[in-house]
Amino acid sequence: MAKKTIDSVDVAGKRVLIRVDFNVPIDGGVIADDRRIKAALPTINNVIERGGKAILCSHLGRPAGQGYESKYSLKPVADRLAELLDKPVAFPSNDCIDEAAAEAVKNMIAGDVLLLENLRFHAGEKQGDTDFAAKLASYADVYVNDAFGTCHRAHASMVAVPKALVGKPRVVGFLVEKEIRYLSEALALPAHPFVVVLGGVKVSDKMAAIEHLLPKADAILVGGAMAYTFLKVMGKDIGDSRVEEDRLDDAKRAIDLAAKLDAELYLPRDHVCGKAFNDLGGGDIEVFGEHIKDGFMGLDIGPETQSEYTRVIGDAKTVVWNGPMGVFEWRPFMVGTHQIAKAIANVTDEGATTIVGGGDSAAAVEKFGFADRVSHVSTGGGASLEMLEGKKFEAVELLDDA
Repeated sequence: MAKKTIDSVDVAGKRVLIRVDFNVPIDGGVIADDRRIKAALPTINNVIERGGKAILCSHLGRPAGQGYESKYSLKPVADRLAELLDKPVAFPSNDCIDEAAAEAVKNMIAGDVLLLENLRFHAGEKQGDTDFAAKLASYADVYVNDAFGTCHRAHASMVAVPKALVGKPRVVGFLVEKEIRYLSEALALPAHPFVVVLGGVKVSDKMAAIEHLLPKADAILVGGAMAYTFLKVMGKDIGDSRVEEDRLDDAKRAIDLAAKLDAELYLPRDHVCGKAFNDLGGGDIEVFGEHIKDGFMGLDIGPETQSEYTRVIGDAKTVVWNGPMGVFEWRPFMVGTHQIAKAIANVTDEGATTIVGGGDSAAAVEKFGFADRVSHVSTGGGASLEMLEGKKFEAVELLDDA
């Protein structure tokens, strides 16, 4: 069911607590990728331009939950956000719920922006603690969930805070609204042919998505290291390629389900291989057909597979992609992922709806320059994958219906 969005709420003079996802990579105090900050700007601007007081909260990284840790401070994010908004962003304290933070919220005026320190400096955030949530909720007249990357987590700021604000407006921001619209509509009513591309390392990560999507999709294209667990079940020689031995039964179940449903489950026909897992493939890179020689490991899909997958994608009207085809960070093994990204961009130009799941797939389309040529690039890897598995998010379900 559609949820109320922030633009449907009168925010003038009100304190608007916005749960954002500012979990960005920071190296030596410098933000390496600010896409998630930029993705929150439409919601923040909507609030402050209409006279609201924007109180932002987020986690960053995985601190111990025992108090302040400088390397996980959101201060660099506050500085970058101030640059993007071209206005000051208050950053009152090393603690999101201490007296200094509460006083800073109390002193805000219409149009102000304030960012609280890392929520995960408190163990109560990940534990969904109601006392911790009550302190955050005391800041708010309106609650906004605009943190899609964390929507699959039952953390305090995602679930316990909106529960504590029953009777006050609890809505989604524009980012979460867009994410859910694209992902849920793509799965509920996809235009056909509907093609799903799944890659990455582990069958265990994608198994639930495969089982949920096989009855819906016209084709599922599998790549990445996870393909070798399937290929081993099928009796192929896979050399030293990575296999999840404890997931062979899962892979067989998926293959049997595809056959039963008469669904197209594509696996690589050829492979770009190296002798070692490094950026030179151990100095010995070869392309093998269906069978990989001992001593070699598959690190990318081969040219024949690239052509076949490109052809299938080229006929699609809806494409969902989650997970790279190989170790795309290393030049010798980036071609397969690049070709998939290019094929998806091309079919988007022809009018298809294309959705790229977060994480490595999002990084790949960005790296290869195709991010502006797909319908939607998700900001949440884990959250988008759980939507592909057909899961509902309590963090969204409990918000106000449109």
